[in-house]
Amino acid sequence: MTFSDIAIKEILTVSFTLFAVIDMVGNIPVFASLRSKMGGEIRSVQATLASGALMIFFLLIGQQFLNILGLDVQSFAVAGSIVIFIIGMEMILGHDFFKPDSNPRSGSVVPIAFPLIAGSGTLTTIMSLKANYNDVNIFLGILINCVVIYAVLKSIKWIEKVLGPNGMTVIRKFFGVILLAIAVKIFGSNFSHLGK
Repeated sequence: MTFSDIAIKEILTVSFTLFAVIDMVGNIPVFASLRSKMGGEIRSVQATLASGALMIFFLLIGQQFLNILGLDVQSFAVAGSIVIFIIGMEMILGHDFFKPDSNPRSGSVVPIAFPLIAGSGTLTTIMSLKANYNDVNIFLGILINCVVIYAVLKSIKWIEKVLGPNGMTVIRKFFGVILLAIAVKIFGSNFSHLGK
């Protein structure tokens, strides 16, 4: 990883790819729902640093780490999809499957930093990008997305006020269905590879 390899075009491509996969804007209703379970607070800095660290960790030694644990990317993806599926069910049905955690420290890391932000899709994407782009450009793309992550998490209360309770309910249920669809897609595309 050297700074002579920096290329603006690559940084932009990586940044937009990660932005689409992480989908911070689409996840606003999920974060709002989780915020109410965590005593009304999401630790924006902690969640941003945790998700950023996970992404950088996977950029550097992701494949080696999974190999040491005897895991493959498919198993990792299936596990993440199950958590995402349960969160989607909560949003649609309005029932709590996860025990409410009033401690914003733990909630900001799981499930916000992982698997919602730096989930299986994001981490798998980072490992895939390594095949086509220089590590330094992926690293800078991750940093740019961390700024976006922080800005969205910091603005959750304001966004909730703008949309109002009814608006948030409609959007929460709508994105709950989308989360379920994403979870099913991740699960379906990776389940057949388990144990191979």
